[in-house]
Amino acid sequence: MRRLLALLCLLSISLAALANTSDRLESPSIDKVLVVKSERKLHLISRGQALKSYRISLGKQASGAKQREGDRRTPEGLYWIDWRKTSDKYQLSMHISYPNARDLANAREQGVRPGGMIMIHGTPLDEEYPEWFFHTLDWTEGCIAMQNSDMREVWELVKDGTLIEIRP
Repeated sequence: MRRLLALLCLLSISLAALANTSDRLESPSIDKVLVVKSERKLHLISRGQALKSYRISLGKQASGAKQREGDRRTPEGLYWIDWRKTSDKYQLSMHISYPNARDLANAREQGVRPGGMIMIHGTPLDEEYPEWFFHTLDWTEGCIAMQNSDMREVWELVKDGTLIEIRP
């Protein structure tokens, strides 16, 4: 009887461990967001592997790293997704921790303000312009924009505190 009870307990523990493993396989955690500006792509990375990729739009002056407030460029470097909010204008928004220490030092050297409020966000709902219109342009003031359906997915998969690397 004791052996049967021990066997049932062992079986229950094994099944629970198997269920937890399959849950982790189905929904791996995203440990990095990689933006490659030249490709106009945002990649979600888990354990070094790109799991999903999305088409993005950048700042109106897409080439080069952000240097100062108002230059309409998207930053380049290592940052964090540090908070998020819903937005009447751009649907969902996730804040990027720009400027970092290097950006601040560069701006100080040049005697300019580095700017801020760089976000990953959706596309405006505009009666005059449909969503697809924005998807083919670099139209932001320095943010990273995505189709709203893609933004909803990224919002669910990427947690605050996730590393974001923005490459040229």
